[in-house]
Formats: sequence, C-alpha cells, structure tokens
Amino acid sequence: MKDDASSPAVPAPLQRVGAAMWRGGALTPSHRALPEETPVAMSYDRASFAVMMATPTDLEDFAVGFSLSEGIIATPDEITRLELVALDQGVECRMALRAQARAALDERRRQFAGPVGCGLCGLEHLRQALRPLPPVTAPLRLAAGEVAAMLAHMAPGQVLNRQTRAVHAAAFFQPGQAAPVLLREDVGRHNALDKLVGGLARLGVRADTGAVLLTSRVSIELIEKTARLGAPVLIAISVPTALAVRAADQAGITLIAVARDDGFEIFTHPERITQDESARPRGI
Repeated sequence: MKDDASSPAVPAPLQRVGAAMWRGGALTPSHRALPEETPVAMSYDRASFAVMMATPTDLEDFAVGFSLSEGIIATPDEITRLELVALDQGVECRMALRAQARAALDERRRQFAGPVGCGLCGLEHLRQALRPLPPVTAPLRLAAGEVAAMLAHMAPGQVLNRQTRAVHAAAFFQPGQAAPVLLREDVGRHNALDKLVGGLARLGVRADTGAVLLTSRVSIELIEKTARLGAPVLIAISVPTALAVRAADQAGITLIAVARDDGFEIFTHPERITQDESARPRGI
C-alpha cells in the first residue's frame, strides 16, 4: 500500500455519525456507529475489471478471493503483485498477473467486447451467468451438534457487527475446533465470502476440510463461490433461493439453512451430517 502523507488514505471501516433519536414522544441528540461503504475497484495489469461497494477492511483478501471466485486466477501465486491504492473516489486493488492468467483474461474480455446485434447473442451471457460448477466430493462428516456450536462461536469474531449491527460475516470452521479458522466481515454478503475465500487461500487452508458459515440468506452466487472454493458444507442463518438449492444439489454441496441454536434445515446432501454428539467441538 502506498504510504504518502499527501495521498488519500483508505477509509476507516467504521464512522460515527450524528442522529436525532425519537423515543418516548421526544427528540434527543444521538450518535450511531455505522459501517463504511466505499467503491473498491479490481484492476489487472492496469486495466479495470470490476467495481464493488465494500467495507474497506481485509482488501488484500478481497482482491485474491474475488479473483479466485471469478475464475481469473486458479491459485494465489498467479498474482505477481498486489497493491492497494487509495484514491479520492475509493480504493483500487491493482494486481499484476502471470502471463497465462493475463492471456486468459484478455480472451475473456474479447468475448464480451463486441456489440449485441441480435436477441440470441444474449444466450452467451446467460450461459456465463449459470456456468457449470466444479463438483464438490469431499467426504467430510459433521456432527449435528457442531452446527449449533459453530453458530455460537460466530458472534465473538464479528467485531465490526457488534459495533454497528449492520454487516454480514463469512467464517470457516473445521470439525473438532471451537473457534473459526478465519472470519471476515463486510456490508455485502458476497464480499464477505470473497474475503474469506482469499484469506483461506493466502493462509494455505484447504477448504475441503471444513464448513462455511454465512450470516445471510443464500443466493446462487454464494453457492457458486462455495463450489469454486471447494467447501463441502455451507451453513446459513437465513433461507436459500430455490435456484441455490438446485445448484447446491448438482454441485454436491451440503446446504444447511435457517440455522438457529435450536435446530436447522438440511436442503441437500444430508449424508454429511451425523447425529454423533461425541464429535462436538472441544470446549462446548
């Protein structure tokens, strides 16, 4: 990251703002901690690729995870340089790619650069939106009691959410461990998962050894990111879409949703969940 006193700084992830609180029939001055949201641009070899609105934390993980989730790279070492550049308008994640990854990205850009001249041309874009997912075949087994234990250990790691009550979290747990291996937060649920993907890759943690837990509903994009990550179990506190269930089933992912401390619902591949309470994480 550039360290220049004259240059803009990466925004703080939390801001305190003034407000007027209406309680008991009267207005009183108040303050509230709010999560920051800033444009984050992903560029490869100085060519812009995408801009997301995100919480400006763990942006190196975000850049690597986004690149993996989008199929721009297959492994983190295909990024030869990563620099965060704070600009007046937001933050740019500038990445340099190895030759093979750069050539594949250039070809991908060419495929979508031409004008759409007929109605059928849009079919290519639809195929890209619902491209086949890699199969997830890891033989992981998870005790039912561990799911509730994982939920209980999410809150302590959600530092930004405790202060704002306004951000999502994505965490990775391994069986037999009470605390998450890694947890990332963001105002966007997709961003939180990308940050987790990048963080795990940078740490060298194999995703087939554990489960992803999300504090959100489950849409198709989250299933796609989980499949490309290779995690065999995805747990969410809210409901999935019907398309997400079909995609999880086809990809071989065990999808658990509506997860609460008193139970959960298994939508796909229930064979990975056992009733063996002896496998609960240590310290629970």
